[in-house]
Order: sequence, then C-alpha cells, then structure tokens
Amino acid sequence: MKVEVNPAPAAEAEADLLCLGLFAEQALPGWLAGTAGASDVRSKFKELTMLRPDSPARVLVVGLGEQSAFDAERARVAAGLGVRQGRRYGASSLAWSVPGDERIAAALTDGTILAAYRFDRLKTGDDDRPGDPDLLQLHGAEGADELVATARVAAVAANRARDLQNLPANIADAAFLAGRAEEIATHSEAMQAEILGPDQLAELGMGGLIAVGAGSAKDPALIVLRYTGRPGAEPLAVVGKAVTFDSGGISLKPSQGMHEMKMDMSGGAAALEATAAIAELGLELNLLTVVPAVENMPGGRATRPGDVITQLNGKTVEINNTDAEGRLILADALTWAAREGAGRIIDLATLTGAVVVALGSTHAAVIGNDDQLVAEVEAAGALVGELAWRLPLHAEYKELMKGTVADLTNAAAKRKAGSITAASFLEEFIEGARWAHVDIAGTAWDVGRTYLGRGPSGYGVRLLVEVARSLAQRAEPA
Repeated sequence: MKVEVNPAPAAEAEADLLCLGLFAEQALPGWLAGTAGASDVRSKFKELTMLRPDSPARVLVVGLGEQSAFDAERARVAAGLGVRQGRRYGASSLAWSVPGDERIAAALTDGTILAAYRFDRLKTGDDDRPGDPDLLQLHGAEGADELVATARVAAVAANRARDLQNLPANIADAAFLAGRAEEIATHSEAMQAEILGPDQLAELGMGGLIAVGAGSAKDPALIVLRYTGRPGAEPLAVVGKAVTFDSGGISLKPSQGMHEMKMDMSGGAAALEATAAIAELGLELNLLTVVPAVENMPGGRATRPGDVITQLNGKTVEINNTDAEGRLILADALTWAAREGAGRIIDLATLTGAVVVALGSTHAAVIGNDDQLVAEVEAAGALVGELAWRLPLHAEYKELMKGTVADLTNAAAKRKAGSITAASFLEEFIEGARWAHVDIAGTAWDVGRTYLGRGPSGYGVRLLVEVARSLAQRAEPA
C-alpha cells in the first residue's frame, strides 16, 4: 500500500473514502455541517456515520469518544473501521483527516495496512469480493513523514510475516524459510544469509535441534541473517522459534485444533520479516538474526520421553515431554548467538500455553535478566500496540527445571509458572548475554483486534523494528 502525507485540507481529499474522526467534545467542521445526515452523527468511540457531501463523494465520520481517552491504539482501531467500510464500497483509496500528532498519523498508517491484510493466494477461481485500498492519504500530518514511512515499512513487513504464518507446513517448511532468508539478503548489500544444515548442526553439537527434528522426514536448519548497519558495533541478536509444524512428537497433541500448529513458527517469521524491514529502513545498528527451524513429528526415529540429549553448551537435558520442544531448539540458537558476539539477545517464541492462561491475547510475556533491555521491549510494544508484560525470574523457578538423571529437564514435574520455568530453562544457555525472552503464544494468532481480526497477527515485527529504531537513534556517533 502506498502512503502519502498530503498537505491539502481534508475537505479537498480526492480519495474514494475520507475518514474523519470526531471527538465527543467536537462538532462537525463547518463544511460538513449542512450535509444531509449530519444530525445523525454520533461521536461515541467506534460509532460510524456515512455522509455524502458534494465533494468528497463519501465521508465516514468515525466516533473517537472522549479526547482524553484517545491514543495511538484507538487510532489503529479507528483505522481498521475505516478499512472495513472502505471494502463495503469498493474504495481503492482512503484518506484520513489526522486527529492528532505524528504518532497518531503513524498509528493510522499501520492500522490501515494491517486491517487491509487478506490471505487468498492458495484459492482458485474468480474472487468477486471488492478489492482492498492500495492508497492511503493523510491530511493534517505535516512533519510526520519519517514516522509514517517507518510505520508503513513495519506494517507491510508484519503482513509478510502473516503470510508465512498462514502458509501450511507442507509449503512453509525449514527449507522454505531458509529460501525466504536468502531472498531477504538479496535486497540489501548490508545483509548476508547463512544456512546451517543437518551435518553442520551435528558437527557443532546442536543436540536440541537434532533431537526435535529426528522424527520428521524434513531436515532441520539454523537460518542466519547478518545485517551490518553500523560496522564495528556489537550486534543485537534476534532469535525466532520456527517449529514449522508441531504435532507434539510422541507426546502427541490432541487432534482438535492441531491444524493451527503450522503457526508455531511465528517467532521465526517475525524475526525474518523484522530484519527485512530494518534493512529497508537502513537503521544504523548491527543485527544478528537466528532462526532455528524444524518440524516436530512422531516418526520412527523420533526422540522419546525419557531420552537424554546434550545441547550446544554441553548441558544435558532429559526429555520428559516431546511437546516441550521449542525451548530445546531455542537453547542451541541462544548459545550460538552469544558465541557469535551478541551481547544483547531478544528471542520471540510461541513457547507456552501457560502464557495464554496468564495474559490472554492482550499482552505477550517478557522475561529477562537485564532491566534495560526488558524495558526497551516493553516501551517499544507500548508505542506500536504490540504489548508486553514483564514476568519475574527467581532462583526457585530454576529448581523446578533441574533434571533427575541429567542437568536439566525440558518439562517440570509440577504444573507451576509454566511460562517462567520455560524462560528459566532458556536462561541456562545465554552465556552471560543480556537477554529478553518474549513468549508470544497468546498474541501471535487470533488476537481479535479490529485491525487484526482472526488468524495470524504478525506480532513481534513492529515491536522489533521499534526496538532497533530506538537503539539506533541512541547510539553514540561512530
């Protein structure tokens, strides 16, 4: 979608649909006051009224509620409502009279692009549904060009991640994700891709990746992207879990809803597409993106409950539940990233069902050993609407992850603090790096917000872009 900051007054908008937000304290602008239907306008949040002045052809008045309660998230919701109405009328272009500052303009941008997302590439035949808007014009957003441009790139990248999430596992396997990484690298001279296959994983001693992939006919891979936006600086590492299909292995999941386990690669999808967006924006930082990609299946060579494996850092783990596989592949990837020189690591993973019980789909959980990095994640999430809530680490949680016949277990015997014990397990593999773990199991799919709807959300892409943008802006001059 093309986005333009248009200096002309909103009354001169030439789009198929102009969206005009109205606060409870406001009256309609004078040029609309005499329009037929103006008396029907309501300003309660999410109330919609369609007006038809002579020009523009259609004006959608979107109730914004009390101005004191209005923020960027409400702007995204309003943008989603605008897209819905635009679809009803087959509008190929939308315009907004921006009711606020540059942050509101950016929120309208990503809300519109996210709401316009549609996945239909696997369908055949004619589609008689009205098309989606391909142009957004922002009136009254002078000075917002940079933030709007960033929001556009990040939202488009989030939609690409949603495509990866939507693709079935017989298409989007580890090899497919590796191909996507190589494609990303071709678009930037500052980017390099590296794919480590089964032989290299075995040689390195990545026992977690090898064990999880043992039951599948599809080979596992460690997918690596290196972006150099600030030569010589310590890289930020982003690690994204990519279990391309999670049957649970021998600890088989229930059949109901198992088809959605194609989304267990959502962290990897977010990591890849955020990296592409960061490179497109030319942000001045170095980024090491690591995506352990594997399929968890119950084949004849599958890892069994009770087996003991050795991870990359030499620690042994007894596998008490083969459906607690994500932490095993992340463990190897975290160690590898730390050994590649990353002093700060953020990992994203659809890791635990427990986080859905704790936080629902409103917040992801963020757990880490570094207050500043965790705060960066929380602040970035608050700005872009991908919320994260900090959960604690404590030595007692580590006790729950101690093994009986090995150093560690991958599944605690007691059903306590499942999201935190999983993070405590991961902390054993970060090799002293500053680290923040983001559990996105509740926020990656079926969030249900007006501008996201059902299905994949692309959670993490916009958050990571904002973290990178913030770090790049605060970096000392080279």
